[in-house]
Amino acid sequence: MAEGLFKEGIVGGRLESAQYAENFSDLHPPLDNHEALVESDRCYFCYDAPCMTACPTSIDIPMFIRQISTGNPLGSAKTIFDQNILGGMCARVCPTETLCEEVCVREVAEGKPVQIGRLQRYATDVAMEQGKQFYSRAAPTGKKIAVVGAGPAGLAAAHRLARYGHEVTILEAREKAGGLNEYGIAAYKSTDDFAQAEVDYVTSIGGITIENGKALGRDYHLAELSASYDAVFLGLGLAGVNALRADGEDANGVSNAVDFISVLRQSSDLAGLPVGRRVVVIGGGMTAVDAAVQSKLLGAEEVTICYRRGQEHMNASAFEQDLAAANGVVIRHWLQPKQVVSDGGKVVGIELEYTAMKGDKLSGTGEIVRLAADQVFKAIGQSFEPSALNGSGASIAMEGGRIKVDAEGRTSLKKVWAGGDCIAGGDDLTVSAVAQGRDAAESINRALMS
Repeated sequence: MAEGLFKEGIVGGRLESAQYAENFSDLHPPLDNHEALVESDRCYFCYDAPCMTACPTSIDIPMFIRQISTGNPLGSAKTIFDQNILGGMCARVCPTETLCEEVCVREVAEGKPVQIGRLQRYATDVAMEQGKQFYSRAAPTGKKIAVVGAGPAGLAAAHRLARYGHEVTILEAREKAGGLNEYGIAAYKSTDDFAQAEVDYVTSIGGITIENGKALGRDYHLAELSASYDAVFLGLGLAGVNALRADGEDANGVSNAVDFISVLRQSSDLAGLPVGRRVVVIGGGMTAVDAAVQSKLLGAEEVTICYRRGQEHMNASAFEQDLAAANGVVIRHWLQPKQVVSDGGKVVGIELEYTAMKGDKLSGTGEIVRLAADQVFKAIGQSFEPSALNGSGASIAMEGGRIKVDAEGRTSLKKVWAGGDCIAGGDDLTVSAVAQGRDAAESINRALMS
């Protein structure tokens, strides 16, 4: 996983020890009781709340904010968890600035929306800190469901199925549950091991068993699951990383941004993590920003994000782009990688070609620029690796390189549902994965109990 991260010349300890704790502290500190009351009072409690429509999990946002304003944070938490059992993490990592808060009436009228994300965190934190559980399992049904992947989609599906009295076994390839929430987001967005605290909270309902180190296609096959369980839910996520398609990208010092973020998230000694002096990140999404900002926070002197299109085309939100700039990251647009320059097999720079739109097609202009770099991160999107799915039994239908599902999350295979980033049409958002896992669980329950 960490291949390419630890080349000679890339070292850790570039900052004073105390600086690391400060740099990686909570990006959005939690609201205290008074701040939550004041902020909740700003809400207009709209009848046709656009914020609720913009939420992929359809949380009743005006209701949960009103409950906070009346001093009922536990009631608020239940309103959130009714729709999104991973509401605590979503409050931390969701791009609320492009979802609920973007359409807030306060934003439209005043340019300052109600801080919906921070209010959601306030309520869910109160409930989790008190160990308050709002749901109990129904009478056992005798049905067994296998969930492949302990990420947001898998956890949401497992919790909803357990509520209905089914027995759920989650098969997770990695050492820890949590998926993207544990391994794939910036450390300053989820501090104090919150991802694992949330896994514990979700699974405490009972009826859910997690088996780690169990990979589909290696330790078991889909046909075996279909034969042994009453239903199967696939929440596989995205394991592949797109290549730069640039000459020399196998040089020592070129690595995947997702691997870098994963290693950083699991590190107990940030000072010991190596980082280059001059870091170049290729990509324009939130992964690119996370890798770039964290490189800077680890002590890199120069960090540059290069994106092949314009600022308005970047998948990273305006907030994320501003966050990068505030941390000293330079974002350059209309550049695509052509060649990684190396010396003795080690990265010393990267050559990029300027791009331009010719009609509706992006094309290179032929003009080349070279940036000095001793570390290059690839953050140009992840892909689904379907090889583990097939090899035994019938093949599952694919669409656009991902699993094809219907409106309820059912795949082409009997007894098999899917959700999250691995399905066609997935938008790589935690909150969307939660919604798809939850809705697939409802469909599974209907199918099993009808």
